[in-house]
Amino acid sequence: MISQVLKCPITIEDANHRLLAYSTHDERTDPARISTIIGRRVPEKVINQLWKEGTIPALLKTKEPIRVKNMEDIGLGHRVAISIWKQDEVLGFIWALEIDRSLTNEDFTLLKNAADAVKNKLLQLQTRKNKKEERTQEFFWKLLTRHLNSSREIMEHFHFLQITPAKFFAVQVYKLPHNITTKEEQAISYLLKTTQRVKILLYAIDCNQLILLAAADYFENPIPELDQFARMFAAKLDDRFGIKEITPACSGIYEDYSKISKAYDEANAVLTVKDKFPKETKDIINYQKLGIYQLFDLLLEKRRNEEYENYSLKKLHEYDQKHNSNLLETLESFLNFDDNINDAAKDLNVHANTLAYRIKRISEIGDINFKDPNQKMMLYLDLKLNKYKGI
Repeated sequence: MISQVLKCPITIEDANHRLLAYSTHDERTDPARISTIIGRRVPEKVINQLWKEGTIPALLKTKEPIRVKNMEDIGLGHRVAISIWKQDEVLGFIWALEIDRSLTNEDFTLLKNAADAVKNKLLQLQTRKNKKEERTQEFFWKLLTRHLNSSREIMEHFHFLQITPAKFFAVQVYKLPHNITTKEEQAISYLLKTTQRVKILLYAIDCNQLILLAAADYFENPIPELDQFARMFAAKLDDRFGIKEITPACSGIYEDYSKISKAYDEANAVLTVKDKFPKETKDIINYQKLGIYQLFDLLLEKRRNEEYENYSLKKLHEYDQKHNSNLLETLESFLNFDDNINDAAKDLNVHANTLAYRIKRISEIGDINFKDPNQKMMLYLDLKLNKYKGI
């Protein structure tokens, strides 16, 4: 009806750019419209460009129609767009493709009336969508908290919720420095539903954490792809919505859905280690890349049971306390850089010769043989364990 009144092709989308309805068009339509109709949602490259050009940010602020210029590189012709509002919330968008003529001020008024008329239809859809999301989040929490362990039961839930489970999956957790607000939750939901790089099967929010169940079927090398997605997702939340200081973490890859809680524990383990060792693990997202940090809880337990204390580290600590020096810090940096004097000197901001002298003193005071890889490995582990338990 809107198309007949305005005499141009029309598409109606929900707030997450999923296609709800579209009118007929002739052969002069543009590639972006065709891709949207075929894929039942706006292509991600189009959404990204509309954010960069300021179109979507403007649509999220105004109730007036907005003219969208031609963008040939993404196959987008001249358009007019308007948001559909319910009080302060955007429910969706109407897009009018300008082919034979530009819309007039009178057409703009008609488009505003159309947005108001569409609102009730979208409210009905939103009610049904919210009920389904409540059911899916409840299902996800049952998986995360081990209340669903039977593979048969889990598959039945997927089928009931009309969600196709992936053959392989991972759990991602994004930690914020504060509890996630309602406004931030809306931004997260929007980004999750518009991203097409990784299929998100389920998601939940818990205080300051966003938890995702991500499909890992479509990649030859899923771990680096999921890491890249996590970085991209955190960056977009910052760029578009000003949600900063997000720390992402990811579990290993699993096939058995009864292991979701285990995957969740792995992602949280990554966050714990990153909190304790921000410098050493700043580039690590995936549990598989934690290396020796995966074993810290087991090693700590062994140390506690044995009441063990590393003699060399004890002697160096006593020396530092007595002489107000920093030999332990020097040793840690030296071992971090695999005995490379120049790199460790840059890290400590001292001259290489000064560091070489300190290493000699460390060797003497702590009775350390730096040519013995076994002793060096033990020192490295005990240094990190002490930091892990807050010593």
